[in-house]
Amino acid sequence: MKWAVLIVRTLLGLVFLVFGLAYFLVEMPKPELSELAAGYVGALGSTGYMTVIKVLEITGGLLLVSGRFVPLGITLLTPVIVNILLFEIFLAHQPGFGVAMSLMAVFLIAGYWKNFRPVFAPNAEIGCGC
Repeated sequence: MKWAVLIVRTLLGLVFLVFGLAYFLVEMPKPELSELAAGYVGALGSTGYMTVIKVLEITGGLLLVSGRFVPLGITLLTPVIVNILLFEIFLAHQPGFGVAMSLMAVFLIAGYWKNFRPVFAPNAEIGCGC
């Protein structure tokens, strides 16, 4: 199980690290999108929102690849993955890569479950010693 978690963690981290950096360094080919999907992507780019997303992708990817602060990396990347999946389902109508990344993220959450379990505590306690 540890090897599987290591492999999935590294692969997912590299995907986000490479595509995050490519946004800033390389002119990526633009896929054919519906008018609605193209408008959404255009709005993300023109508002600067996509830049924030890509910085989160690079940060989360680095954390996963380095093996340091992995739960934080997963936490940063999960909303990005959910939005990729929802974009593919509702706007592009072509689920694929988002499904694969979602499955990888769920696998990593399961692999690091002891770190995520407190988030699901129904009666969370204040931990500041107050």
